[in-house]
Amino acid sequence: ISGKTQGAAIQILRDARRRRAAAGKDPMGLAAAALYIACLQHGEKKTQKDIAEAAGVTEVTVRNRYKTLKKQLGLELPD
Repeated sequence: ISGKTQGAAIQILRDARRRRAAAGKDPMGLAAAALYIACLQHGEKKTQKDIAEAAGVTEVTVRNRYKTLKKQLGLELPD
């Protein structure tokens, strides 16, 4: 995963914290979802399974946090 994509994931997490989208959520799950979103935005081919395994969370966690971040941050991304 490129440095540009990693930076985008960090920015997504900052935005989530600012908007309180991260309140009460597992930090690893949020980080994994932010990284997945950043990969989608930058055209890096990583699956939810790839990200989940690397982060030590389940695919369901990545998917649920993805949906939450997408909605809370108003991101235009595929379902």
